[in-house]
Amino acid sequence: MNRYDLILFDLDGTLVETAPEICDAVNDTMQHFGFASVSQTQVNDWIGHGTLELLIQALAFVQGQSDDAIRHSERLTVIAAIFKAHYRARCGTRSHCYPHVLDTLHRLQAQGIRLGVVTNKESAYTQTVLDAHGLTSFFDCVISGDTLPTKKPRPDGVLNCLERFQVSADKTLFVGDSSIDIATARNAGVAVWVVPYGYNMGHPIADSQPDRIIASFTEL
Repeated sequence: MNRYDLILFDLDGTLVETAPEICDAVNDTMQHFGFASVSQTQVNDWIGHGTLELLIQALAFVQGQSDDAIRHSERLTVIAAIFKAHYRARCGTRSHCYPHVLDTLHRLQAQGIRLGVVTNKESAYTQTVLDAHGLTSFFDCVISGDTLPTKKPRPDGVLNCLERFQVSADKTLFVGDSSIDIATARNAGVAVWVVPYGYNMGHPIADSQPDRIIASFTEL
């Protein structure tokens, strides 16, 4: 008997290393508007709340303003549109699955375990990344940052999947890489395991006290 009937995964930093191409798109945008470039490390630390929030943090840094000032700027809509175009072009070009992701998903699927993705990445980019790396067929549900009115760390995405498949919280596992994922799982009342190699805004993942840290996907 399986310990879990449903396993939900974060995308960026958990299943797929996406930070390099996100950084490319951010710097394409900065160059377009004549702003300074940002570093890969900075982009890694900004990942987690969706690409718009990441762009806001990048713009706040290069312009020396607060996130709120950028968020309410009249130029943000125009800059965001340019960023979207650059990220659509970059999406799937320099990302790759982490080791053992594909074979582990195949084995879990073969055991009859339901699999899903709950990410704050917007749906257009989520689908592009999943398609680019041959992941789409593994997942019975995909909840992106714009699928529902709320996103992580609110539990609605996880709860939506539980209701859809009529699986109880105690038979559900969330696998992620950040404090956002841990908070999401806690809010939904499900177990949470994390990988140590993803994006956690520059903080050690152990500080957020997940149920388990797995060094490799094979531990699933």
